[in-house]
Order: sequence, then structure tokens, then C-alpha cells
Amino acid sequence: MYVKIVGTGSFLPERVVDNFEIARMVDTSDEWIQTRTGIKTRHIATKETVASMATEAARKAVADAGISPEEIDLIIVSTVSAEQSLPCVACEVQKALGISQVTAFDVNSACSGFITGYQMAAGQIKAGLAKTALVIGSECLSNGVDWTDRGTCILFGDGAGAAVLRADCAPEELCIPCVLHADGSQGEALTCSLGHGKDKVPYDEYYRMDGKAIFKFATRKVPEVIREVLELSGHTVEEIDYFVLHQANKRIIDAIAKRLRQDESKFPMNIMDNGNISSACIPMLLDDMNRKGMLKPGMKLVLAGFGAGLTWGGFYLEW
Repeated sequence: MYVKIVGTGSFLPERVVDNFEIARMVDTSDEWIQTRTGIKTRHIATKETVASMATEAARKAVADAGISPEEIDLIIVSTVSAEQSLPCVACEVQKALGISQVTAFDVNSACSGFITGYQMAAGQIKAGLAKTALVIGSECLSNGVDWTDRGTCILFGDGAGAAVLRADCAPEELCIPCVLHADGSQGEALTCSLGHGKDKVPYDEYYRMDGKAIFKFATRKVPEVIREVLELSGHTVEEIDYFVLHQANKRIIDAIAKRLRQDESKFPMNIMDNGNISSACIPMLLDDMNRKGMLKPGMKLVLAGFGAGLTWGGFYLEW
């Protein structure tokens, strides 16, 4: 038996920025961006914050699960873009939801963050430390975008996704087929620094990425980690109904599908409308699929993410 996702929710800022607006900022075009990334539009926060978006996504997930906020005893928020260091975003969500007795903390493993949050929540449920967990990915990446850098400003957007986790069996009966990896030696492929160094010189506060290195890393490591997850779950790649992947780049997802020799229809995408929203991508895509009626009881899913660190991981889930 597995820790299940019993409710999903998501939130996107009102402002939509299309490729034509980006083309007025940097030397690019709608055709160039779509060909290389698959992205048409992205949502950019104006008055919204990481905490406010996380809260709205959480409220929808709680409603979808058919529970009251008081039933939640664990909140984990994954983010790399919170506007403040303290208090953590998870505590801000707790306050907004009006929950009194709860464990709440943030994690940062970049675009792999929802995978990390799921494993941590599932582990606490298996250990008997929690019964109902709320795992959220929320990002305001536009805060760190250099709008003069064509290599990154075309990619990122803002938003939040959330999931409610529960188990329908005794903790000791739970299986958690989840794999996480990291390789800090390749960390310079995707960076963003905030604040000042010891010499009081400001750091570069923008996202900087080696696109070719990330492409090679993702297309090699994600198929590997999916196979690791399948081995743990005892299933074959052909048995999986959907592969729910981090929405970094359509070309990366297409390449992963080819390496796994699976039809592209098993790899749903929403990157064309939302862009890359780091740790929010996977829960937002899962919520899209849920609201569209794509997910049926008993369906077999593999969720996988990859990102800065470098980090990557995945888990097996039955709906």
C-alpha cells in the first residue's frame, strides 16, 4: 500500500506575459521561444507572493480532498523564491488556514522540491508522526529573472501547486517507492545568489543557467531515476499510465519519452501555458490532470523532477 494524494489544488497570478511581450524586451521571437522550449505564455506575479499563492493552492487542495484544515498535521512548502527568510512560508500558510497544532517547515531542492516534500511527508506518515500532510510547491521566480537575459527570461513563471497526502492503511504496511539524488559538483550549471558576501559586495541576484548542461543532465538522469522507481515499485515502464515530469522544457520531456520508448501521450504537459515554475510544476500539472478528469482510481503514475543543486528524483503513485 502507498501514501496517496487525495486532493490537489493550484494557483496562477492574473497577469499573463506572452512571447510577443518578451520579444519586446530581448532579441527573440514567439517562434524561436516555442521551437526551443514549447512555451507560449507564463504568469507573472504583481501583488501575489509565494506565501499567498501557496495558501490559495492549499485551500483548493483541502477542498478537493473533502477535509477541514484542522485535519492537517504536517505542512511542507518547497520554494527557492520566498520574499522573506523568516517566518517560513509553511508557517505563513498555517496561519492563513487557521490551523493550531501542526508541524510546518520549508524545503529547498529547487525543481525537485515537490518530490522531496512528498518523500518527507510520506516518511513521517509511515513513521506514525503524521496522518494528513499538505505538500506545496510555490514560486515567484520572476523576482530573480534578468529580463535582459534571453537564455532565462523566456523560461520562468510564477504560481503554486498543492497536494494533500494520506494513507488508507496502517503505517507499517506502507511502501514508499521514492528515489532522491544530488550532485553538488555540478551546481554551477544553475545558480542564483541573494544578499551580500563577506566583503559586502552584492551577489548576482539573477538566475544563471548553462542550458546545454541542464539538457544533457536531465535527459540522462531522469530516465535512470524513473527506472529506479519502477524497480522499487515492481512495475514496468509499459504499465505506467502517466509520467508526470517537471515542466522545464518540452524538448527535454520529448527526449525522455524517446529514451523510455514510450508514447508522448503518456507525458502530459502544461509548460506551453505556464512556463517553468520550479517546484510548483509537478503539483500544478497533477492538479490540471485531476480537474480535467484524466486521473482514474487505480491509475499508475511516476512523478519525477530535476533541477538546481543538481538534484533529481521521482516516486511511484497509485491514484
